[in-house]
Amino acid sequence: MITYQPGNPLMIQSDMTVLFEVDHPAYAEIRDVLSDFAELEKSPEHVHTYRMTPLSLWNAASAGRTIDQIIQLFHKYSKFDIAPNVIQEIRAQFDRFGILRLEREDDRLYLISRDPAVLQDVFRFKSMKPFVREWPADDRVEVEARDRGRLKQELIRIGYPVQDLAGYTSGAPLDFSLRETTLKGQSFSLREYQKQAVDSFYAGGSSRGGSGVLVLPCGAGKTVIGIAAASEIGAETLILTSSVTAARQWISEILDKTSITSDQIGEYSGKHKEIRPITVATYQIVSHRKSKEDTFTHLALFEQRDWGLIIYDEVHLLPAPVFRVTADIQARRRLGLTATLIREDGREADVFTLIGPKKYDVPWKELEHSGWIATASCLEIRVSLSGQERVAYAAAEARVQARLAAEAGQKLDIVRALIEKHRADQILIIGQYISQLNALQALIDAPMITGKTPMKKRDELYERFRSGEIHCLIVSKVANFAIDLPDANVAIQISGQFGSRQEEAQRLGRILRPKAKGVQAYFYSLVTKNTKEQDFAMNRQRFLTEQGYAYHILEADDFEDPETAQIDAQKVVSLVTYRNKKERRGVK
Repeated sequence: MITYQPGNPLMIQSDMTVLFEVDHPAYAEIRDVLSDFAELEKSPEHVHTYRMTPLSLWNAASAGRTIDQIIQLFHKYSKFDIAPNVIQEIRAQFDRFGILRLEREDDRLYLISRDPAVLQDVFRFKSMKPFVREWPADDRVEVEARDRGRLKQELIRIGYPVQDLAGYTSGAPLDFSLRETTLKGQSFSLREYQKQAVDSFYAGGSSRGGSGVLVLPCGAGKTVIGIAAASEIGAETLILTSSVTAARQWISEILDKTSITSDQIGEYSGKHKEIRPITVATYQIVSHRKSKEDTFTHLALFEQRDWGLIIYDEVHLLPAPVFRVTADIQARRRLGLTATLIREDGREADVFTLIGPKKYDVPWKELEHSGWIATASCLEIRVSLSGQERVAYAAAEARVQARLAAEAGQKLDIVRALIEKHRADQILIIGQYISQLNALQALIDAPMITGKTPMKKRDELYERFRSGEIHCLIVSKVANFAIDLPDANVAIQISGQFGSRQEEAQRLGRILRPKAKGVQAYFYSLVTKNTKEQDFAMNRQRFLTEQGYAYHILEADDFEDPETAQIDAQKVVSLVTYRNKKERRGVK
């Protein structure tokens, strides 16, 4: 007889998907647990769809989730009985994590299994045979140390994640400490969650620590966590970042918050090639080559010093050449930092294998409630194509349609209205297309930063924005990552990179730095309705929906004439709530 609990919000299906009715009193509690071991696939208004995958379950196991916690959640909140194959699959994937492990004995590297039959199965694959050096016992195979990374890549490809307990080289020692008072004269100490993140990575210096990814929202202090981890390890450190601006922010933070002196830290970028005990480089420079046929000139940086730790900032941006060299340096400690493990190229398994599994994750809303990141309201404003634009859109090819929708003319009027409303705030306007940004700049006469803006000019504009001299700044996608603009509290997204969840999260992150008491952050996303951009927007918002952010939908027609608009953001939210209630009641 099938058990039916109509008040429960979960429906666990035999294909490993979970349907979640979000209009439930325990929504936030369930979401926080569910998102630890399942990936959000769809997030329409009333029922969200999650999928459990091998990688999501392995990450959950590595981060400390247990099978019992998952099963208890299902039994407590499932609307129907759970198919036996679902529980069996969850157990099977949890069992797979750690059934194979790499260990070092007497300077030899062994792949060991608690079930010898698994080793037999694994080495039946033709691709695995070149890794065998010797087979001294049924439960272990000796492998070449130089193959450590590629072995792990191949094993995860055939469905077996490896627990790497082979340890790490100590690296050249570099003793430094965190300051109690920064150079800027502010008291400084790690927040509790930052301590937990460092401890989860370092693991007391044991072989169970030393490689992995820490996932925290923008504004939560990932740079500080990376610095604290380097201080714990006490060795020379290579830090890879997403841009020169980010690299210089790391250098500034290290000098401000640690006993490291300026002669101990170097910038390795297009302009500077300083290799010092702490070296901060960019992904662009280490993966640079003159042509597709040439070698990567600067990958040798990974072997220039005896690094004890390599930090991958914004690890979700890791380029392919860095993946390849990382496979060869598995004996060095590796720390990945990111706001989201999502990669648009689908290489999350490579991050898991070569950098390490997720070691720490904290829900964004949890930090918001604790006051460590800003409270943010997300609003999607839907605009329309003009008659002429609709004709061009209908006649265009699919890829051209996406751009035509993104550059709808009505967006410029809405931006002008929002600037008028938020004239006392610090506003970032972010877009994908330079022609669109140029048109906007001509309309509102605000400074603009693009990829062609010289670094000196960028730094000058960022500083003027931080000081409050500039209240509105137009930025292209160069500002998606690692730009520290703590007083920015309004972001207006006028176009983006198709359905990129990663980009959406990073752009919201630009305004999540903690604010003065009572200052609200607003994230506006302008979307052209009844076009491909509306479909892209639904996908872009999935990750943030998983973190607990609700996008309020507002039609552009609800605005007054942009020339005279006096938009109150709280009234906008109230209007959205009213409209949504009408829709649920079927009122048009």
